[in-house]
Amino acid sequence: MNAIALSHDFDALPTVLDRPAPSPHRRHRIDQFDLVAEAVERFNRLLNRLDANADPLDADRIATAARELCDANTGQPPAPCIARQMRRATTLACMTGDPDWKAANDAGDVARLVIDYVSGDGDLIPDGLPRVGRLDDAIVIRTAWPRLADEVADYLDFCRIRRIEARLRGVRRLDFHMDRDAWREACRAEFALERHQRQVREGSYVPASAPLFRVH
Repeated sequence: MNAIALSHDFDALPTVLDRPAPSPHRRHRIDQFDLVAEAVERFNRLLNRLDANADPLDADRIATAARELCDANTGQPPAPCIARQMRRATTLACMTGDPDWKAANDAGDVARLVIDYVSGDGDLIPDGLPRVGRLDDAIVIRTAWPRLADEVADYLDFCRIRRIEARLRGVRRLDFHMDRDAWREACRAEFALERHQRQVREGSYVPASAPLFRVH
């Protein structure tokens, strides 16, 4: 499984985003930037499109999460949890822009919604804000990820198979094209080969009951 699909506590987004703080402080500012109510409402509508069960966020929870990340990363690059989500966004951009890959179900539409937000100019939090300017992007990616994880895993394996097939044919990867059906067929062939090799390793071409030498 590719590292971007894994989940680790050390790079999780602040827990206040998953449940309200016990004593809300009604924060609405990140550094000197105000979280406007209308923008927060628009942001929640997007989260609801990505996950109908997503818990709406208020300005206090978002600002509190930003403060936690700033306190933990003073003078440092963006927090690891934000950087990790942005690596996922890079993969999504590659997947949606790959002419050889046709996403299954609605994964392509969901991925494009995410990319449109991440690359657009209608952010809830300005990208240039130190340390937490991509926090809203990270929230969007994390919200959509349950609907995208399996598709991304398939796409990464597709890329692996495509590189192998291009190398076997002695051509540059960019000059070699295959589609999802060809990838599935290659996966079946790979699985069959691995199963055969495993059977060879575990078995023997000579029956165990037949001794190599006979003593008279």
